[in-house]
Amino acid sequence: MPADPLLLSAGQWLGVAGGVLALLTLVAFVARWGIRFRLVGITSFTVLLAFSCVAFAISYTPRVEIPGAVTVPVVFDNGTDLVVAVAPPDLAAASIPPTVEQVARNLRGNGRNTGSGQVTVRLRRIENLEPGLSRPVVLAEAIRNLKDGTVELRP
Repeated sequence: MPADPLLLSAGQWLGVAGGVLALLTLVAFVARWGIRFRLVGITSFTVLLAFSCVAFAISYTPRVEIPGAVTVPVVFDNGTDLVVAVAPPDLAAASIPPTVEQVARNLRGNGRNTGSGQVTVRLRRIENLEPGLSRPVVLAEAIRNLKDGTVELRP
């Protein structure tokens, strides 16, 4: 998992600043400065920012980009085992399989309560039959196994 170097260095600098502020807060309590209680808040907030930056830098994973895929919005996600994304009307047929695979690979499994550990991802388009009447057409489907990260494409 690659860590974001900018956030790591920001976390380190905020940690150093938190340490300096902690020493300054101790001096303020010993010298009985009037600002000592404000320094407690400033110090604790700075230390919290430092820990947050480091934690986010370590846990960050960039989005997967597959060649030939188009970025599409997810229009339905039931939170367990079904995700539906909408394809633009001008999507080429060659872009359909990589697009549905990209949506499936970018799913995060945290919090999904699927018994089988699999999530179905569908790429659909709305087809107009006549004015005021339309129907959804599923262009492609992928099954993402959250346990091992594999993706199975279905036409």
